[in-house]
Amino acid sequence: MALFADRAAAVRPDFELTVSKAAVVDEICRRLDGVPLAIELAAAQLRALSAEEILSRLDDRFRMLTAGSRAALPRQRTLRAAIDWSHDLCTSQERLLWSRLSVFSGGFDLDAVDQVCSGTGIERGQVLGVLVGLVDKSVLACEERGSRMRYWLLDTLRQYGREQLAASGEEHALRERHRDYYRTVAEQAEAEWFGPDQMGWFTRLRMEHHNFRSALEFCADEPGAADTALGLAASMWIHRLGFGSFNEGRQWLGRALARDEEPSPVRVKALFVDGLLAVLQGDIDAAQARVEHCRALLPALGDDPDLSRATVTLDGLVALFQGDFPRAVSLLEDALARHQAADDAGNAAVTSFMLATACVNLDDPAATVHAERCLALCEAHGAQWSRTHALWVLGLDHFRCGRHRRAGTLIRHALRDKPLSYDQWGVAQCLEVLGWCAAAAGLGERAATLVGAAEATWEVAGSALTGLGHLQAGHEQCTSALRAELGDAAFAAAVRAGKQLTLEQSVAYAWEESGTPGPPPAPQEAPVQLTRRERQVAELVAEGRTNKEIAAKLTISRRTAEGHVEHILTKLGFTSRAQIAAWAARNDTGDQIGDHAV
Repeated sequence: MALFADRAAAVRPDFELTVSKAAVVDEICRRLDGVPLAIELAAAQLRALSAEEILSRLDDRFRMLTAGSRAALPRQRTLRAAIDWSHDLCTSQERLLWSRLSVFSGGFDLDAVDQVCSGTGIERGQVLGVLVGLVDKSVLACEERGSRMRYWLLDTLRQYGREQLAASGEEHALRERHRDYYRTVAEQAEAEWFGPDQMGWFTRLRMEHHNFRSALEFCADEPGAADTALGLAASMWIHRLGFGSFNEGRQWLGRALARDEEPSPVRVKALFVDGLLAVLQGDIDAAQARVEHCRALLPALGDDPDLSRATVTLDGLVALFQGDFPRAVSLLEDALARHQAADDAGNAAVTSFMLATACVNLDDPAATVHAERCLALCEAHGAQWSRTHALWVLGLDHFRCGRHRRAGTLIRHALRDKPLSYDQWGVAQCLEVLGWCAAAAGLGERAATLVGAAEATWEVAGSALTGLGHLQAGHEQCTSALRAELGDAAFAAAVRAGKQLTLEQSVAYAWEESGTPGPPPAPQEAPVQLTRRERQVAELVAEGRTNKEIAAKLTISRRTAEGHVEHILTKLGFTSRAQIAAWAARNDTGDQIGDHAV
């Protein structure tokens, strides 16, 4: 920006980098990738154009940025000449790969290049060597992201490469290959979403957001590709992070659904996903319309069992968010039985989560069974992100039982493992219920601040608490009590302070010590029920036994012993073995642990 301002003053002495101009100049510099020559050439255009006009014309930058100094070398007089010179220094294969790489948006990895860009002129085994050549010539930038190297073209070089690709006649074929590759990625992510690679898939999908958007744009403009567009958009249901936001996801789905209204399995699936996103936004009327549309299409598709159970699940979710909890329980129990019969652990876990939430609102003890099933499924399949939701609903059930401190511990642990960049909705749920826990502990100002932080996070997530019936009763009880305790002015001030926190600050605030200790645990807190085996394991933990020693004593595998300890920590809302030992000392199990304990 300083370089732009300096060069601008040379051609327009009256130019000033005011506050209003700074945002425009910042965007110009960003669009030009910070390349000094490009910035100098752009600033020179101020002889005849405003900064805003320059920004609006950057899509045709090679024709516009041609006003270089006559004293400079020919290759430094225009942006095109400078890149032409770099292009000429590349080998024929490097020039070919440069043009083909222009189909990617926002970066790519080696596997994507192998799949999309190899072929005539560059065999699969040659791709890496050519790629390294482009890195060495600074055409490509790269950075290690997790276990993969990530590559990208500066936007200016990408636009230049796209011109070369169009001139070669390969553009349409390359865009088709790009679309097909990312459709395969989305389908693989969907198939593996509930498993040990869950977090890894979410991170990868987030990184590939621009490529998915590019693939969807190509589908949207391609004749006869409506079915492909529906399939790609619908495959992103595994997490709305596949889209930039709830709104963007629904826009893509809406465009694809509007292009082809013929009944098909992929259409029902897309309607389900759009209904799911609508529910999470709090747009219950739109979600209900999608349920009815799905039901209307099922007879024409032979009442496909997979589509039927998806429709029942969505109907149950809508009832839950409407606050019609008895109907939600009935529908979700039906959906759970269908998921279990289909051996679909992921959807069984999600439905158990929803059932637990509905039962909490009915003060039904079955909530505990559903919450523990949800957690057990997540742990059995190593689904770490889903586990954060299981911990949340288990904490919600503890809150229902009056075990507010345990509830807070569980929810803070859920919050700790939340991926903040793409689960703002889940973070907001955690902040909301932590506010209830703080209120129950007599920490009124802290509770109101957390409620305010949750409200701001709902907005960031593209949702609103007003449309989330499963939290309405608890929220209203909490805020009503806080207003009575603090007074309207103090309550409003604390909520306002919470709303001003960033997402990271809100999470840090939720994790920090409250400062002022609350009242001692309420004597009416109901004891947590451990199974006989869990009580035996707790007793052995209290004796100082390691997991290996516990396994040997009880004739079980070490992994099973570790699982028991983890379940005990979760049920009790504890974070250490020392806490288990102290609990066991206070609650004498009375179990005799023999060599043949079952």
